Amino acid sequence: MAGNVDTTIKSGFAGRLGDVRAAIEARLSELLPESGNERDLVALAMRESTLAPGKRMRPVLLVLAAEGLVEDGRENSRTIRRQAVDLGCAVEMIHAASLVLDDMPCMDNAALRRGQPTVHLKFGEDVAVLTAIALLSRAFGVVATISDLAATTRTELVEVLANTVGMQGLVRGQFQDLRDGQRSRNADEIALTNNLKTGVLFGAIMDMVWLISGAREDQRPLLQNFAMELGQAFQMYDDLRDRCADSDKDQGKDDGKSTFVSLYGEDKVKRQLALHLSSAEQALREVYGDDSTIAGYLRLIFEKAALNG
Repeated sequence: MAGNVDTTIKSGFAGRLGDVRAAIEARLSELLPESGNERDLVALAMRESTLAPGKRMRPVLLVLAAEGLVEDGRENSRTIRRQAVDLGCAVEMIHAASLVLDDMPCMDNAALRRGQPTVHLKFGEDVAVLTAIALLSRAFGVVATISDLAATTRTELVEVLANTVGMQGLVRGQFQDLRDGQRSRNADEIALTNNLKTGVLFGAIMDMVWLISGAREDQRPLLQNFAMELGQAFQMYDDLRDRCADSDKDQGKDDGKSTFVSLYGEDKVKRQLALHLSSAEQALREVYGDDSTIAGYLRLIFEKAALNG
């Protein structure tokens, strides 16, 4: 009987994730339509780089987090779901733009991303730069036009994303990684770069969830704590997979960089990753209780990290 119950729960969980991903994919396709002009390479690159096969971890996390804060059957639950999907799509565009730039010859000089040739190799460096700018612009446009939101809330959402992208977030993190990553760094310096490269976008996700859901003020720092722990865990996971044969991006790009793997070795990083995940789940429990769909989703994402290995 227990086995049948577990199978039913897993099946329901997989079905819900599938529904969320499908909603995100459909909305992304609407927001980045085919131009119908084969010479419009920027529009084509925007669509291909964003809709390339991927986990859609960030938008899925945003939608699950928002739904978890809204009681089923609440009058505005469908509205918040729609707003969360649009915000998730904006986040995915920003993430895609950051990957296009990260892969450029002046940065990581990558050839493979999500199992496909990188944008600068397929379309040219000029198109890659313009694609990243256009994706960022589209993302802000999506957020600024979300309906059924107070004007002040839309302004706050745009501000959250602006701070995330700029010198307080992704730009600064990428700069530090490029310029400081080749020198010897201590754990605090590596953690700061990891937070700027990865954690700030998770922080933005949870802040946007808080803004649209009407959650309590005391839940905001808990959601941010979850995001910070998740960001550190995710960057460690990414570093551990730098030489995995089944990776869908270039391998060995961290060679010569000061990362937690180069500082501590894989075994200690796996243990530290597990601690960050445990702290992230504890923060989730304080907000969502013991039955958290997000916690199950995180376990699904990190199962390949071989935490016990």
